[in-house]
Amino acid sequence: MAEPKRRFLAPMVGRSAHEQFRVSTPLELFFDLCFVVAVSQAAAPLHHSIAVHEVGHGLTGYLTVFFAIWWAWMNFTWFASAYDTDDDVYRITTFVQISGALVLAAGIERAFEHNDFRVITAGYVIMRLAMVTQWLRAAKSDPRRRPTALRYAIGVSAVQVLWLLRLALPMSWSFLPAFHLLVALELAVPIWAERAPGGPTTYHPHHITERYGLFTLIVLGESVSAATIAFHGGLDEGGAHTGALIRLAVAALVMVFSLWWLYFDRSAHNLLTSLRTSMMWGYGHYFIFASAAAVGAGLGVAVDQAIGHTEISARLAGYAIAVPVAVYLFFVWLLHIRPHQSGPTKVAFPLAAVLALGTPLVPATMELLAGLLVALVAINVSVGRRVPDRMEARPATHSPEAG
Repeated sequence: MAEPKRRFLAPMVGRSAHEQFRVSTPLELFFDLCFVVAVSQAAAPLHHSIAVHEVGHGLTGYLTVFFAIWWAWMNFTWFASAYDTDDDVYRITTFVQISGALVLAAGIERAFEHNDFRVITAGYVIMRLAMVTQWLRAAKSDPRRRPTALRYAIGVSAVQVLWLLRLALPMSWSFLPAFHLLVALELAVPIWAERAPGGPTTYHPHHITERYGLFTLIVLGESVSAATIAFHGGLDEGGAHTGALIRLAVAALVMVFSLWWLYFDRSAHNLLTSLRTSMMWGYGHYFIFASAAAVGAGLGVAVDQAIGHTEISARLAGYAIAVPVAVYLFFVWLLHIRPHQSGPTKVAFPLAAVLALGTPLVPATMELLAGLLVALVAINVSVGRRVPDRMEARPATHSPEAG
């Protein structure tokens, strides 16, 4: 049977939360690939800042820039799960959002080096106002959830005005105090909108968890790419550093493989049973994505330290990797493992996160981290799968539409 022709402008009605065979679309995958450009641009200055012993400046800049990338990505992902029409106007609006991400990426270096946030803010506002257009379309076509869509449109628009006004404030006011206030407002908009009289949007649990999993893959891949570039540069120098770099490369591969394994060992779609748990799960992934990308920056720092391109200590270089690994383990446990498991596996993840923070205190940090992650994977496979899955035994009491 021939597929229906794509329309220029189709009604944007909510899609069923129980739609069968719902998978990520080529447009969503293209969206992710373009956004990873911004992720790589954010991780590179973090690598440089740590290497020159400006850890506080680099970490603050990285976390603030990554919020803009993650928040725009997350809002599009949940909206698309509910209202993806794949008509021409929807595609064009999504391309505008992608353009905003690339503008944001172009402004990251200015923000890190000169505290100039004009380009980043412009890119962010472009992305967010494109979402306002999408929500207004949804408000027009979906009468039942019109109050929800209008709350999104009003809330997002108002906060974007405040982001632009922030640029006029003195630097001492605008960077952290105003930033924290505006982040709180951004995070509050979905909470306010989803509690509108029309009811929450009809996101698809399988689709959402697949989208988050794919972005986790892309971010981990970016870490592999960043580490590969760093190792290549180090190996070009040859000499006495070759053996150390080979050991680092092997340990890095084992670490990234283990991080992938631990995230994807449990399905998460059955965790999204209510508005509250879904928001906690979605918001908590900021730390998983940011730490996964920061692992690549840390691996670059480790290479620099091994070949003598930085004067920082081996301990600081070790913490550049151990800290993001520990954060990643803790939030994978909090969001993916803790709801499923009881017994040894439930304790193993937070214990491994604590032990990871201790590895820079002894020699061979990378090798110890790799061994620790392999041990955690082994525990998860051998012991965790023998423990009954609490989520499979528990019948669902809420639907995604329940709130």
